[in-house]
Amino acid sequence: MFKSIKTSVVALILVSSAVLANAQKKMTEGTLTYGLAYKLTEEQKSAMGGQEPPAELKVKFNNGLTKIEMEQGPALIGIVSDNNDKTGLLLIDVPIAQKQFAVKQTKEDVEKVMGAMPKFSDFKATGEKQTVGGFNAEKYTFKDDKGGAHELWATKDVELPNVGSQNYFPGLNAFPVKYTLVQRGIETTTTLKSITEGKVGPISKEVPTGYEVVTMEDLAKMQGGGE
Repeated sequence: MFKSIKTSVVALILVSSAVLANAQKKMTEGTLTYGLAYKLTEEQKSAMGGQEPPAELKVKFNNGLTKIEMEQGPALIGIVSDNNDKTGLLLIDVPIAQKQFAVKQTKEDVEKVMGAMPKFSDFKATGEKQTVGGFNAEKYTFKDDKGGAHELWATKDVELPNVGSQNYFPGLNAFPVKYTLVQRGIETTTTLKSITEGKVGPISKEVPTGYEVVTMEDLAKMQGGGE
């Protein structure tokens, strides 16, 4: 049963959550909803064992802590990120197998994920406008550290301190609402659907009682060493 939980899908979401969470670290409390679209090769589809990556992610945030909750196959997955000290926690609950696992992410783990991503610069507003997620957005062009050209949509309608994924899009000076990136070899387009302010309750980064602490490598071994 556990073999149906693909660590490749989980790893992709961990990368996505790192980018999303970094953008929200100064917001007070609420929920962000993102739509995700993927361009998958046949090989990538095969590696995921027929499982589709999530088409939507809801990110709860509260005073520097964010949490993503999703289902993947038989598992309930929670990803908690502490954007103040750059650490995280992955929780996997498999009710049908009565198994619960927790993977702690250290600051070094998070830095490794972010460090493996391209570095972007030279952001330029184009003047082209459209509405994204209910906000007035403008198209920006930018470059990566290998000379590649990219574009994204960002808004200045939302006043959120230290956002716009400043650690990921330094110098953008706007909040990104739609962008396409290649993460773990998979081209992913992320689009903001909505931002809802409101109470989401406390978010804990402690390992819940009953969860077995393991590593990502342990998870891969449990499913036969595959990704």
